[in-house]
Order: sequence, then C-alpha cells, then structure tokens
Amino acid sequence: MKITTEPIWLAPGEACDLVLDATEPARVEETARAVMRGAGVDVLIQPVAGRRKRLLVADLEATIIENEMLDELAGFLGLRPQVSEITRRAMNGEIDFASALEARVALLAGMEERVLEEACRRMRLTSGAHALVATMRRDGAATALVSGGFAIFAERVAAKLGFDRVVANQLDLADGRIAGTVRLPIVNRRTKRETLLALAAELGISPAHTMAVGDGANDLPMLAAAGIGIAFHAKPSVAAAARWRLDHADLTALLYAQGYRKEEIVR
Repeated sequence: MKITTEPIWLAPGEACDLVLDATEPARVEETARAVMRGAGVDVLIQPVAGRRKRLLVADLEATIIENEMLDELAGFLGLRPQVSEITRRAMNGEIDFASALEARVALLAGMEERVLEEACRRMRLTSGAHALVATMRRDGAATALVSGGFAIFAERVAAKLGFDRVVANQLDLADGRIAGTVRLPIVNRRTKRETLLALAAELGISPAHTMAVGDGANDLPMLAAAGIGIAFHAKPSVAAAARWRLDHADLTALLYAQGYRKEEIVR
C-alpha cells in the first residue's frame, strides 16, 4: 500500500480523503481500523471513480431516526424491556425477523390507535439525516426509505426529510385499536434488497451507482447489493458482516464518503 497524495480535507478536523495505491482495500481498511482502535475514527476505503451515487436507500429505525418504534409503543404498556430484547435479537440476526415482528405486534393488541400519534411525536431524527437527504436530492439523486417497521412512522419521516419513496409494513387497526397483526406481505430482508435493485432499474442505473445504509441483520442483503452499503452504528454481527461500516460518525459521513466537502452540504 502507498499513499499517493497529501490528505485532502473535506471538513477540517472531521473528514479527509487519502488516495491509496492498494490491491487489497478491505485488508487495508481493517488494518487501519485496528491501528486507530479507541480513537473514534471511521475508515471507508473505496474506488475513487463513481463515488457520488444516484440512489440512496435507507433503513428507518436506529438509522434515519434514533428510535426503535415498537419499543416506544411497548413503553406505553410497560412492556419495553420484553419487546426491546426481541428487537435486539432480531436486529442481530439471532431470530427470524418476521416472527419477531409478529410476536412484538401481538403484545400491543388492544392499544388505542391514538397512541400511535403520541409515538410519532417521540421520533428523534439521527444527526445528519436532513443533510444527507437534502444534499443528495439537490444533486439529482433519488431517495427511498425502506423499513421493516410501520408506514405510519416511515411516511411521517419521509415527508419531513423529503424522501421520494416509502416502503414499509402496514399495522392492522380495528375499531380504533391496534389489532395485534401485520398486513401481509411483510417487508423483510429480501424486500429491502429487491427494492434497491428495482429502483436502480427504474432509474436506468446499475447497482454500482447506489448507496444503502442500515443497522440490522435484515439490512445486510440490501447493503451487499448496493454500490456502497454502510452498516451504521450496527449490531455486532452486522458490523462484522458488512463490507463498510460507520461506528462513530453521524449520517453526514455518507456524504463525505461520496467526496462532498463541508461547504457543499445542505445544512
């Protein structure tokens, strides 16, 4: 490996480019990460050409927003610890996602529909989410929010940030209450991957021109299919399986990964 240029600072003291002559980029990345362990520095190594992507596909919960919304709903019933543990295991790939989703929703049966509105008010955008979506859309990229969670939450966030598309599950309601079931088919890991590939085909671009981001095991096929698929503050098994990952930075790092300078980013 040889560094062929001086550091190019995209944001002084925050993000820089190093141009490398490397035949095994994945190994270089792991070595660099090991050397800087404990320093709070993220490393992404990718080809210089084609860095700016024309499609962004993002997970919602624990990615674009900080919350896990089923955990938030469970909190109204005093069931957060039980539901959070199921969520953790599902996102880490320890149990089947669809089964875990159905089990958690069943615990909410009978909850008044109005609680969904209260939960919406508790959603917290992840730092950098607005900048990421606004900057990519300004430069002509399409954006999609693809969630294994529920449309009532995903659609609110999409409207707020300006996502072009939303794919999410539908929560069954009956007589003003949560029915405890999910409308089929369930958005799962296969759906996420197929959505990315279908949108790329619709736009007439190759998967190499796409970017994906997510945190859970159900995001891995989508991340693998993208030109650059980034595991964001991911569960341990997901971080280990993903080709690229961010452990420290906020979502603005997805723009730096595309070569954007700080002054180019929509704030």
